[in-house]
Amino acid sequence: MRILILGGTKFLGRIVAEEALRRDHNVVTFNRGTSGGDVRGVAPIRGDRTSDRDLATLVAQGDWDVVIDTSGMTTSMVENSTRVLADAVDRYVFVSTVNVYKGWPTDPLDDDSPIRDYTPVGPAGESDADEYGRLKAGCERAVTTVFGERATLLRPSVILGPYEYIGRIPWWLSRIQAGGRVLAPGLPDRSIQPIDVRDVAAFALDVAERNLAGSYNLAAPIGHSTFGAFLGACREVTGADAELVWVDDAFLRDHGVPEWVGLPLWRDYQGTWHVDAARARAEGLRCRPLEETVADTYAWLRGGAVVSSERSAELGISRERETEILTAWDARDEADG
Repeated sequence: MRILILGGTKFLGRIVAEEALRRDHNVVTFNRGTSGGDVRGVAPIRGDRTSDRDLATLVAQGDWDVVIDTSGMTTSMVENSTRVLADAVDRYVFVSTVNVYKGWPTDPLDDDSPIRDYTPVGPAGESDADEYGRLKAGCERAVTTVFGERATLLRPSVILGPYEYIGRIPWWLSRIQAGGRVLAPGLPDRSIQPIDVRDVAAFALDVAERNLAGSYNLAAPIGHSTFGAFLGACREVTGADAELVWVDDAFLRDHGVPEWVGLPLWRDYQGTWHVDAARARAEGLRCRPLEETVADTYAWLRGGAVVSSERSAELGISRERETEILTAWDARDEADG
């Protein structure tokens, strides 16, 4: 197959390119060349997808069997690319997100859960997550409007693994490797279901090769792992002598720890880790153990990788703040005793 990847130099786009080459496909990537080096073996085309001129240059290099869009973030951006590529590719695979669901992250979700309404301007007080989901819903609408049955929508949950630029696993690995008493959020047996970036990439190529239409949630099976197993894997691969101190959710909120970013991946809404991906599993989605994802991410970091992005800078709490919370937790336990 001749595959066009919109993106292709960082995280998911990069892994898609590597996997496509491993499967002996002809791979073209389209990006600005500012977010990382090209995967060896691809044919890179430089350009900005918001530029009509650059998109016209891209289309002149066509045709393709499929485009896999890993970088479409705004509705206008995806409207432009679908319009220009409508006659140049046979299938459009768009990587969306579970954030498009109205119930995310509070409610359990399945493949048929209601989707957010898209509006060019969001309501006052809209959260960043709501805006992200609303805009991605608009992206999905742009793809399906132009491509119809030639559209495939992938809605992954939290994606982790090597090349992760947000830095969720890297933050925990760094903190646990430092040792000592580590603030662990909630309960160790809380079910979590992040999906490995390589499993998302493999499924994206599977649907492309099989010409599958429709929408698919992508998440590890419900109950796939637990937060305790995740942090235990971090401790095992680092060889650290860290002591995990589990502090309940209400206490963390009362002490101002922001969910999801203060302690990465911590959120106690019922729906966060209850995403049913039955449709994708029926089509062959396979999810590797979370312990393997942790170990491979650690190996990637030990190879000299540096996690640096605006979002990674927002992750985590300071050691001083962690100590303050643990001290307050100890004092509460002593008072209760």
